[in-house]
Formats: sequence, C-alpha cells, structure tokens
Amino acid sequence: MPLFPETPPLQTGYLEDQDGHSVFWETFGNTTKPALLLLHGGPGSGIAPRMPRLFDPTRWHIVAMDQRGSGRSRPHAGDSLTALKANTTDHLIHDIERLRQHLGLSDWTLYGSSWGATLAQAYAHAHPVRVSAMILAAVTTSSRFEDDNLYGYAGHFLPEAFERFQAGAPDAAPGASMAAAYGDLLTCGDPERERAAAEAWCAWEAAVLQVDPRAETPRSFTDPRFALGFARVVTHYFRHLAWLDPPLLDRTEALASIPSVLINSRQDLSTPLSIAWRLHRAWPKSELVVIPGALHGTLYGPLSDAVIDAGNRLATKQGV
Repeated sequence: MPLFPETPPLQTGYLEDQDGHSVFWETFGNTTKPALLLLHGGPGSGIAPRMPRLFDPTRWHIVAMDQRGSGRSRPHAGDSLTALKANTTDHLIHDIERLRQHLGLSDWTLYGSSWGATLAQAYAHAHPVRVSAMILAAVTTSSRFEDDNLYGYAGHFLPEAFERFQAGAPDAAPGASMAAAYGDLLTCGDPERERAAAEAWCAWEAAVLQVDPRAETPRSFTDPRFALGFARVVTHYFRHLAWLDPPLLDRTEALASIPSVLINSRQDLSTPLSIAWRLHRAWPKSELVVIPGALHGTLYGPLSDAVIDAGNRLATKQGV
C-alpha cells in the first residue's frame, strides 16, 4: 500500500520559547477535518519527512511537532547539552497541550510509533478528554522490562552486535544500565569520546531494528549531529525510565474509553509483542493488529500498510 502523496505544509512555526526550548511544529492536510497529531520515536529522532504521508491529507488535519532537543526544535541535542535541560516526559506533555491550545483544537487523534506510543499514552493519561482516538505502532511503555530487553536480553539474538555495543562502554559494571553508562560518555565533554559513543549506540539501535548483526547503519545515523543528538536524548530518557512512575501498564484506567488500534510485529526485538498484548488486554476499546515478521519501522512494508489502514478506518468512524 503506497504512502499518500507528499503535500506542502499548511503552516509552520515555533511554540513560544519556554524553559529555553523553542518547539517546531507544522500542519498538513485539511483544516476542516479531524485533527491528528504525529508523535515521533526515539526519543530524539524528530519527524521523518515521510511520516505525514501515512495519513490521507483530504481526511485529516495533520499536526507534527519535533520534540525538545530533536529535529528542527531548538536547541538541538547534537549541538548543545542545554537541550537536555528541562527535557522530560512531563515537559513534552506540556508542549503537546500548548500546541493544541495554540492551534485552537478541542481534541485530536494521536499517532505514535515506538517511543511515540509511550508519549501518546502519557499525554492521554494527563489529558484524556483531549484524545478522541489513538493509533499506536511498535508499541512501547518505556518500562524497566523493555529497557532490560532492548539493551540486554536482545543481545542473546545478536551476540556479535551486542559485544560491540558493550565494548563501547567498557567501564559499565555488569548488570548496570547501558543507557546510564552511555549517557555519561555522551556528555563527558570530550568530543571524540562523545562521537565514538554516539556511533556505537546508533550501530546497536540499527542492528536491533533490523534484527541482523550485519545491519548497515540507517542513513540518518551516519549524520554525526543527528547521531549525537539522538543518542543523547535516548539515554537521557531511558536512564530515568522516562520518569514514568507508576509504569503505564499499571495504570490503564484513564485510557479505557478511548478507541485505539495497537499495531506490532510478532518478532520485533525492539518492542516485544507482549507489551502490546498486555495493553490490549487491559484496554477495552483497543484493537490489536499483529504483523508477521520482525519489522519495527512504520514507513515501509506491512507495518506501514497497517498504519494507513487504521488511519482510514478511524477517519471513516469519525465521519470523514
């Protein structure tokens, strides 16, 4: 199923500077239709140019934002450590709500992939009446189990790549948080050590996402500024388990009345299906779509098809 045609943005701008951050946003599609907010992954990856094309611009008012420290938001974590200050999940939730108010929207559908799925849930917990529906792909909740899986257990399936990943943080104690160990390296003040740590972190991320120890690093990871910024933001969040206490899976009551579609690959090492399954079991108005294979990226292949289909079906249910 092809992506929808590329369309120019209707509006672009920055939210008024707050806490030293200027958050970039843009809109696409039809302003007379229901609003849909795109929440990117990482954290720290920024909105991919193809991401808005997952949704029909004739049926949705599509809103995108680059989260603090990433994309076109300022400052960028690849340029300055100040991008990590006042940068927590609660700050992102506040930015989302500021953007909704700035655009004059009463509510919106949320789309989040990977980390974006965590952020969508966290926002819905804080502002449930502002969420009309949700589409979550490569479903995460940023729990301790997921952190241990991605930066530990997954190494059993990718021993060659994991050995290189461990070698990138040689001072990490056995059983210690790899996010914390790498986070210290990425902010140590030595540009060469920071660059090497960013390369090693992104190489592991690429290997897990492609479930192949021979994986080539995605093109974005070869950009030194992107790689450093991405790795800094990811480790900043994950060493703190995204400041989500109690864990999202332990407090699903606020989501109960929100229609949702949960999409996950069966063998995705990065986001184990058990997370989407547990969330689905606790979420009465959720639908679970399981895709064969191990894909994690949602901009191509059957995961992309499932997201497009979910967007079309939700648009129909909303009468557009």
